[in-house]
Formats: sequence, C-alpha cells, structure tokens
Amino acid sequence: MTNSPKDVVSSLWNALAARDWAAVGDLIAEDGIYYDAPIGPVAAARGPAHVVARLRLALEPLASYTNYDGRMVGEGDTVMYEHSERWEWPTGETVVLPFVSVHRVDGAKVSLWADYWDYRTLLDGAPQGWQESLAGADMSWIYDATGQV
Repeated sequence: MTNSPKDVVSSLWNALAARDWAAVGDLIAEDGIYYDAPIGPVAAARGPAHVVARLRLALEPLASYTNYDGRMVGEGDTVMYEHSERWEWPTGETVVLPFVSVHRVDGAKVSLWADYWDYRTLLDGAPQGWQESLAGADMSWIYDATGQV
C-alpha cells in the first residue's frame, strides 16, 4: 500500500467507521489538529490522544455510526472528502449529517482535519437534552487553534 494523501485519508475514515480508536490515533500527526468548523478552532483537539478523545466524545455513545462514502479529491498534501454520517442514539433518534472534511497530510499522518457540517441538522436529530449532556464531559482535550488553521 502506498502512503499517498488519499490513501492515508481513506485509512483514517475506514478506521473511524469501525470506531477503531487506536488505528485513528495512529494516523494523526503528533501535533495534528482536528476541529469542527461550525464550532471553530477555539475548541480544536491537538495530537493523537486528544483528537481521539474528541471523536470518542461524540461517537462512542452512539448505538450505531455509519459513514456513507462520497467523493474524495486530492491535490498535493490536501484531500477533500464529501460524505455523510448516520448517527443513531440508544434512544432511537437518528440523523444523517452531510459533511465535507478537509485534511492536510504530511508523510503518512493527518496534520490538519477540519469537518464542515450543519450544526442545526445535528441538533434537530439528536435526543432531547443531548447537547446539555455533553456539558459534564471531560473537555481536557480542548486546544485553541485560532491562528493555526
């Protein structure tokens, strides 16, 4: 297998779809930054352990998580991936979120990952009180990447 940027990003998304947290972490650069564009870089995560902690916060409690593959376009070290995700909570609520994910790959690691999606779509599909339930979660992963992304 080559380590082209598109191959690295494909491996990352395959690992995330399987919720294989160790494999996801292995694909993030030591100083790699992940953030959700609707929230902004003020609440980013930096480094493999913190990126995984951030992703687990959202995805681990779900009863089911499915990534629907879409177009992937790469130029140089940048890969853009248009896809959608289906989230299902244990209480039965579901939402399908359209995404565009932008990645920068250095070597065989993702050094920057930005997810673009609609916050309102998520909130409209989530269970009542879901957003408030996150308030008590461990947020030690938060990194302010303002000016770095």
